[in-house]
Amino acid sequence: MQRQPGRMGPPGGNRHMPPSKPPSVKNWGKTLAGIWSYLSNYKGLLALILLMVLLSSGLGLLGPYLVGVSVDRFIGTTEYSGLIMLIVLLGLVYLGHSASTWLQNFWMIGIAQRTIYQMRTDLFRHLQRLPLSFFNKRQHGEIMSRLTNDIENVSQTLNSSFIQLFSSVLTFVGMITIMILLSPLLTLITLTIVPLMFLGMKWITSRTSKYFKEQQRNLGEMNGFVEETFSGQRVIKSYSQEAKVVEEFKERNARLKQSGYWAQVYSGFIPKLMNTLNNFSFTMIAAAGGLLAINDLITVGVIVTFAEYARQFTRPLNDLANQFNTFLSAVAGAERVFEVMEEPEEELDEREAKEMPAIRGEIEFSQVSFSYTKEGQQISELSFHVKPGEMVALVGATGAGKSTVIQLLSRFYEIDSGRILIDGHNIQQIKRQSLRSQMGFVLQDSFLFQGSIRENIRYGRLDATDEEIEQAARLANAHSFIMKLPQQYETLLDQDGSGISQGQKQLLSIARAILADPAILILDEATSSIDTITELKIQEALGRLMKDRTSIVIAHRLNTIQKADQILVLEDGRLLEKGNHEELIRQKGFYYGLYHSQFKSEAAAQA
Repeated sequence: MQRQPGRMGPPGGNRHMPPSKPPSVKNWGKTLAGIWSYLSNYKGLLALILLMVLLSSGLGLLGPYLVGVSVDRFIGTTEYSGLIMLIVLLGLVYLGHSASTWLQNFWMIGIAQRTIYQMRTDLFRHLQRLPLSFFNKRQHGEIMSRLTNDIENVSQTLNSSFIQLFSSVLTFVGMITIMILLSPLLTLITLTIVPLMFLGMKWITSRTSKYFKEQQRNLGEMNGFVEETFSGQRVIKSYSQEAKVVEEFKERNARLKQSGYWAQVYSGFIPKLMNTLNNFSFTMIAAAGGLLAINDLITVGVIVTFAEYARQFTRPLNDLANQFNTFLSAVAGAERVFEVMEEPEEELDEREAKEMPAIRGEIEFSQVSFSYTKEGQQISELSFHVKPGEMVALVGATGAGKSTVIQLLSRFYEIDSGRILIDGHNIQQIKRQSLRSQMGFVLQDSFLFQGSIRENIRYGRLDATDEEIEQAARLANAHSFIMKLPQQYETLLDQDGSGISQGQKQLLSIARAILADPAILILDEATSSIDTITELKIQEALGRLMKDRTSIVIAHRLNTIQKADQILVLEDGRLLEKGNHEELIRQKGFYYGLYHSQFKSEAAAQA
């Protein structure tokens, strides 16, 4: 099995982590405009935050300058008049720096969380309005990644990187400006570490990038292997292969350890490089500054100021490199989110659509053709008519178009040509929600939500009372097994209903459909993979459910559809045969052969 590499970032959020290759952004202007459409709701607060960033950056630069002034004015002259005032001023500067930093972070976190809340809500609401074809064309994990990882990237950037980026730029520009005003020569000496830092970072990142990529790949392979073994525990234990999978895990774990070791070793050189360059810069400033001070070209206070700035000089540069990549990652994530938000919603073509009146159940397909792709047709000029209250069965080999007929009737997909009528109304002129609200579905894979059994049944009709829910469960033959559960109707089901059998899930799905009381009922392999006794219960429940309502049934077990009013035999999207069970047996066509081959197979299995 081929596994997708997992995602992995630097451990511990190391600020000295070498910047990885930034993600690509297709349309900067459009994406930034989309982000601003959310942030623009807080223009006043953003202006205050920008003011606080300017204030904190300015105060951060003013502190070292005042220290230099105090050295020249008081320590060098042994004149202490005004020293207390300068110390108080210096304390106020650092206190103001801390307060402005705290305020800007506090306000920005509030804006970020409100923005991300609204963005995530908008995306989730939009996903609920997209057609089913959108989800069928994309991996669910990829859609989940946009709702979680990509929005989280935006969140992290707005929370901290957004402010840090501006603060680093202002600090670096302000620091260079003050240093040039104080001493151009010492500024030039300080700047000599920039090319050294660039060359050193390039040497380190050229080696770490390879190992971090390998670490990502190895982690992804190991995660995929762990997921596979957890999913396949029954097979592993059945064949006693525990020792084998442990050895395979150890091999993958060893590769991850090796790549992770060298990645961390090389990335660990970065803080060492920064400290070395800082010390080198400090030494150069002390030596050159001392010579300049001896010749009365600068004061000792200027040397102290430069030493303090030199100690902080690499910080904004390193922050800029890290935060810029984080910013790019957030913009790329936002672009992926906005791409989904731009997908057309189902309701966009329903401006002229009407509400569906109460359905009697008459269905007509007239020369309907449809294809999922441009390569070939899935349904070709299909025509049939269903009277109200009839049971119609769809039969055919896999890929014949049975499920596609249901998808088109439900308007999960739009037909290419022809017409589909319900009670004489063209469904393309009917609002989808109005149509689907009068249809009920019992599918092969019955899906249950995490929550109580009562709430899962109530999903069929949210305003149903507890008594109506229990009555639906009785009609579905589900009440007896529900009452045997520890908390009965309040029993909590795990995700997808794990904890009860497949047959019991199906009975709950039928109870949900009974509660919805649909005019048209769709059964797609509702008794597939069910034992005989449970199948009898389900068939009895389905009999109650289908009474006096139009039903369309897909079934591989032909003995379950012998009482159908019509059986439509499909082949390659075309109607091959039509009639009831007795008529099709007399024709001795495709259905006749299929029925007898299945009957013989079941007889042989029972023997």
